[in-house]
Amino acid sequence: MTTNVLSDTRVLAGRSLRHILRSPDTIITTAVTPVAMMLLFVYVFGGAINTGSGGPYVNYLLPGILLITVSSGVAYTAYRLFLDLQGGIFERFTSMPVARGSVLWAHVLTSLAANFGALAAVVGVALLMGFRSGASVAAWLAVVGILALFTLALTWIAVIAGLLAKTVDGASGFSYPLIFLPFISSAFVPTGSMPGPVAWFAENQPVTSIVDAIRALLAQEAVGSGIWTALAWLAGLLVAASAVAAAVYRRKFT
Repeated sequence: MTTNVLSDTRVLAGRSLRHILRSPDTIITTAVTPVAMMLLFVYVFGGAINTGSGGPYVNYLLPGILLITVSSGVAYTAYRLFLDLQGGIFERFTSMPVARGSVLWAHVLTSLAANFGALAAVVGVALLMGFRSGASVAAWLAVVGILALFTLALTWIAVIAGLLAKTVDGASGFSYPLIFLPFISSAFVPTGSMPGPVAWFAENQPVTSIVDAIRALLAQEAVGSGIWTALAWLAGLLVAASAVAAAVYRRKFT
């Protein structure tokens, strides 16, 4: 019994994408909270926050908001995966000539597409709020690449949550710590303004290096070695999460 991973993934991803297109409120809901945060911090708190960057606060804030957008968006991947499990779809696929890996990859690629739709909406609102960047095409492509890696890494974590969850709330609830993590980073204020232990944690957790790399690229500043730290975190999380997800999937369906 032969299977084609690419064609099977394409067909199953098309199925998942059709579900999203039939309920676009998924993307809208994903973008609402980050946009509300951006409005709150720019127009309420922004005037009291000194970032030392010299530019508008929305320019400083946007990279962290983009990560929060993805962190909240991947919860839907865990939710949809959990519903498929409860509906018996996975058992049905295992009895058919469908490549095993394509089932998970379909959800992962759907997450990538849906989250980039939400990210585009957030960037659009940021432009209306005054965000401006003179970054080159290459810099923008680098930002897109970093966000894609971040989305893939968090999506594989969502896959683990979806496979292991016992309830719908458990499937999507894992994302709350991910959404909270940017608040203890350089996403909203420089880490130098934080108390010692908090500053140490903020400076050494992955979100800060990722936010700083995106911010430098958009601001046309020297990225330095920080981008390699960000890429190392992303690659490590992606490899580890995808390996664990594959192991959990094999254990459940072999």
